Amino acid sequence: MPDTAPLILAFDTSAAHCAAALLRGDEVLLSALEPMAKGQAERLLVLCNELMDQAGVSVSDLDAIGVGIGPGNFTGIRISVSAARGLALGLGVPAVGVSNFDALRLGTNGPCACAVDARREMVYLQGFDNSDLATPQQYSITDLPPFEGPLIGAGGQAPAHPIAEAIARLTATRYQNETVRPAPLYLRPADAAPARDAAPVILP
Repeated sequence: MPDTAPLILAFDTSAAHCAAALLRGDEVLLSALEPMAKGQAERLLVLCNELMDQAGVSVSDLDAIGVGIGPGNFTGIRISVSAARGLALGLGVPAVGVSNFDALRLGTNGPCACAVDARREMVYLQGFDNSDLATPQQYSITDLPPFEGPLIGAGGQAPAHPIAEAIARLTATRYQNETVRPAPLYLRPADAAPARDAAPVILP
Protein backbone atom coordinates (compact mmCIF):
# COMPACT_ATOMS: atom_id res chain seq x y z
CA MET A 1 0.00 0.00 0.00
CA PRO A 2 1.59 3.35 -1.00
CA ASP A 3 2.47 5.81 1.76
CA THR A 4 0.21 8.37 0.08
CA ALA A 5 -2.90 6.38 1.09
CA PRO A 6 -4.81 7.90 4.02
CA LEU A 7 -3.57 6.83 7.44
CA ILE A 8 -6.24 6.38 10.11
CA LEU A 9 -5.79 5.79 13.83
CA ALA A 10 -8.87 4.40 15.56
CA PHE A 11 -9.49 3.37 19.15
CA ASP A 12 -12.21 2.32 21.56
CA THR A 13 -12.59 1.97 25.32
CA SER A 14 -16.39 1.68 25.49
CA ALA A 15 -16.20 -1.74 27.18
CA ALA A 16 -13.74 -3.55 29.45
CA HIS A 17 -10.92 -3.26 26.94
CA CYS A 18 -8.47 -0.91 25.31
CA ALA A 19 -8.52 -1.36 21.52
CA ALA A 20 -6.67 0.45 18.75
CA ALA A 21 -5.94 -0.01 15.05
CA LEU A 22 -3.93 1.65 12.30
CA LEU A 23 -5.37 1.60 8.79
CA ARG A 24 -3.61 2.76 5.63
CA GLY A 25 -5.93 2.74 2.65
CA ASP A 26 -7.65 -0.64 2.82
CA GLU A 27 -4.89 -2.36 4.80
CA VAL A 28 -4.89 -2.78 8.57
CA LEU A 29 -1.26 -2.18 9.47
CA LEU A 30 -1.58 -3.18 13.12
CA SER A 31 -4.30 -3.64 15.69
CA ALA A 32 -4.53 -4.61 19.33
CA LEU A 33 -7.23 -5.33 21.89
CA GLU A 34 -6.25 -5.58 25.54
CA PRO A 35 -8.91 -6.69 28.06
CA MET A 36 -8.98 -4.42 31.11
CA ALA A 37 -11.65 -3.40 33.58
CA LYS A 38 -9.89 -0.16 34.53
CA GLY A 39 -6.80 1.82 33.61
CA GLN A 40 -7.84 2.73 30.05
CA ALA A 41 -7.07 6.40 30.63
CA GLU A 42 -3.43 5.58 31.35
CA ARG A 43 -3.10 2.88 28.70
CA LEU A 44 -4.93 4.25 25.65
CA LEU A 45 -2.44 6.73 24.21
CA VAL A 46 0.49 4.52 25.21
CA LEU A 47 -1.04 1.69 23.20
CA CYS A 48 -1.62 3.99 20.22
CA ASN A 49 1.99 5.17 20.36
CA GLU A 50 3.21 1.57 20.53
CA LEU A 51 1.26 0.68 17.39
CA MET A 52 2.57 3.72 15.53
CA ASP A 53 6.14 2.96 16.57
CA GLN A 54 5.79 -0.64 15.35
CA ALA A 55 4.35 0.58 12.05
CA GLY A 56 7.07 3.19 11.62
CA VAL A 57 4.67 6.15 11.53
CA SER A 58 4.08 9.15 13.76
CA VAL A 59 1.09 11.25 14.76
CA SER A 60 2.05 13.83 12.15
CA ASP A 61 1.37 11.21 9.45
CA LEU A 62 -2.25 10.72 10.48
CA ASP A 63 -5.05 11.88 8.20
CA ALA A 64 -7.89 11.26 10.65
CA ILE A 65 -8.81 9.90 14.08
CA GLY A 66 -11.66 7.44 14.58
CA VAL A 67 -13.21 6.79 17.97
CA GLY A 68 -15.90 4.53 19.38
CA ILE A 69 -18.67 6.66 20.91
CA GLY A 70 -20.64 3.84 22.52
CA PRO A 71 -23.01 2.93 23.87
CA GLY A 72 -21.19 1.21 26.68
CA ASN A 73 -19.19 2.15 29.75
CA PHE A 74 -19.71 5.84 30.54
CA THR A 75 -16.20 6.54 31.81
CA GLY A 76 -14.55 4.56 29.03
CA ILE A 77 -16.48 6.39 26.32
CA ARG A 78 -15.55 9.78 27.77
CA ILE A 79 -11.89 8.79 27.92
CA SER A 80 -11.76 7.86 24.23
CA VAL A 81 -13.85 10.77 22.99
CA SER A 82 -11.72 13.24 24.94
CA ALA A 83 -8.53 11.69 23.58
CA ALA A 84 -9.83 11.79 20.00
CA ARG A 85 -10.89 15.41 20.27
CA GLY A 86 -7.58 16.43 21.78
CA LEU A 87 -5.51 14.60 19.17
CA ALA A 88 -7.60 15.95 16.31
CA LEU A 89 -7.37 19.50 17.58
CA GLY A 90 -3.63 19.29 18.13
CA LEU A 91 -2.94 17.71 14.73
CA GLY A 92 -5.48 19.69 12.74
CA VAL A 93 -7.15 16.54 11.36
CA PRO A 94 -10.77 15.35 11.49
CA ALA A 95 -12.06 13.17 14.31
CA VAL A 96 -14.93 10.81 13.48
CA GLY A 97 -17.22 9.25 16.04
CA VAL A 98 -18.47 5.76 15.19
CA SER A 99 -21.23 4.02 17.12
CA ASN A 100 -20.80 0.44 18.26
CA PHE A 101 -23.86 -0.44 16.21
CA ASP A 102 -22.26 0.76 12.97
CA ALA A 103 -19.03 -1.02 13.87
CA LEU A 104 -20.88 -4.28 14.53
CA ARG A 105 -22.82 -4.07 11.29
CA LEU A 106 -19.80 -3.44 9.05
CA GLY A 107 -19.36 -6.37 6.68
CA THR A 108 -22.99 -7.48 6.88
CA ASN A 109 -25.40 -6.73 4.06
CA GLY A 110 -29.16 -6.63 4.33
CA PRO A 111 -31.41 -6.55 7.39
CA CYS A 112 -29.89 -7.26 10.79
CA ALA A 113 -29.92 -6.13 14.40
CA CYS A 114 -26.83 -5.20 16.38
CA ALA A 115 -26.64 -5.65 20.14
CA VAL A 116 -24.24 -4.16 22.69
CA ASP A 117 -23.96 -5.59 26.20
CA ALA A 118 -25.66 -3.22 28.69
CA ARG A 119 -25.04 -5.52 31.70
CA ARG A 120 -27.69 -6.81 34.12
CA GLU A 121 -29.22 -9.05 31.43
CA MET A 122 -29.86 -6.03 29.21
CA VAL A 123 -28.63 -5.05 25.75
CA TYR A 124 -28.66 -1.93 23.63
CA LEU A 125 -30.22 -2.83 20.29
CA GLN A 126 -30.43 -1.11 16.91
CA GLY A 127 -31.90 -2.55 13.74
CA PHE A 128 -30.67 -1.94 10.20
CA ASP A 129 -33.20 -2.26 7.39
CA ASN A 130 -35.63 -2.91 10.25
CA SER A 131 -37.68 0.28 10.39
CA ASP A 132 -39.24 -0.37 13.81
CA LEU A 133 -35.77 -0.62 15.39
CA ALA A 134 -34.03 2.22 13.59
CA THR A 135 -33.66 4.14 16.87
CA PRO A 136 -31.38 2.35 19.37
CA GLN A 137 -32.95 1.41 22.68
CA GLN A 138 -32.29 -0.78 25.71
CA TYR A 139 -34.03 -4.15 25.99
CA SER A 140 -33.97 -7.24 28.17
CA ILE A 141 -31.82 -9.86 26.48
CA THR A 142 -34.61 -12.39 27.07
CA ASP A 143 -37.31 -10.18 25.55
CA LEU A 144 -35.98 -8.73 22.32
CA PRO A 145 -38.44 -7.32 19.79
CA PRO A 146 -38.83 -9.14 16.46
CA PHE A 147 -36.49 -8.20 13.62
CA GLU A 148 -35.32 -9.49 10.26
CA GLY A 149 -31.86 -10.91 9.65
CA PRO A 150 -29.13 -12.03 12.03
CA LEU A 151 -28.38 -10.69 15.50
CA ILE A 152 -24.79 -9.41 15.65
CA GLY A 153 -22.94 -8.74 18.86
CA ALA A 154 -24.11 -9.51 22.41
CA GLY A 155 -26.10 -12.75 22.37
CA GLY A 156 -25.65 -13.19 18.62
CA GLN A 157 -23.01 -13.90 16.01
CA ALA A 158 -19.55 -12.34 16.05
CA PRO A 159 -19.03 -9.21 13.93
CA ALA A 160 -17.00 -9.35 10.72
CA HIS A 161 -14.29 -7.04 12.09
CA PRO A 162 -12.73 -6.36 15.51
CA ILE A 163 -14.05 -3.15 17.04
CA ALA A 164 -11.08 -0.83 16.42
CA GLU A 165 -10.57 -2.10 12.86
CA ALA A 166 -14.25 -1.52 12.07
CA ILE A 167 -14.05 2.01 13.47
CA ALA A 168 -10.96 2.69 11.36
CA ARG A 169 -12.59 1.42 8.16
CA LEU A 170 -15.75 3.47 8.73
CA THR A 171 -13.66 6.54 9.57
CA ALA A 172 -11.83 6.16 6.26
CA THR A 173 -15.15 6.46 4.41
CA ARG A 174 -16.42 9.41 6.46
CA TYR A 175 -13.59 11.69 7.53
CA GLN A 176 -13.47 13.88 4.43
CA ASN A 177 -17.09 14.93 4.98
CA GLU A 178 -17.15 14.96 8.78
CA THR A 179 -18.18 18.28 10.31
CA VAL A 180 -19.37 17.23 13.78
CA ARG A 181 -17.01 16.52 16.66
CA PRO A 182 -17.36 13.08 18.26
CA ALA A 183 -19.81 12.97 21.18
CA PRO A 184 -20.66 10.10 23.54
CA LEU A 185 -23.71 8.00 22.69
CA TYR A 186 -25.45 7.33 26.00
CA LEU A 187 -28.70 5.36 26.09
CA ARG A 188 -29.40 5.32 29.83
CA PRO A 189 -28.62 7.52 32.85
CA ALA A 190 -25.28 7.02 34.56
CA ASP A 191 -25.17 4.76 37.61
CA ALA A 192 -25.78 6.57 40.89
CA ALA A 193 -22.29 5.85 42.25
CA PRO A 194 -19.62 8.06 40.62
CA ALA A 195 -16.44 6.54 39.24
CA ARG A 196 -13.56 6.40 41.70
CA ASP A 197 -11.31 8.06 39.11
CA ALA A 198 -13.03 11.00 37.44
CA ALA A 199 -13.07 10.86 33.65
CA PRO A 200 -12.28 13.90 31.49
CA VAL A 201 -15.07 16.41 31.04
CA ILE A 202 -16.52 16.55 27.52
CA LEU A 203 -16.91 20.14 26.35
CA PRO A 204 -19.75 21.01 23.97
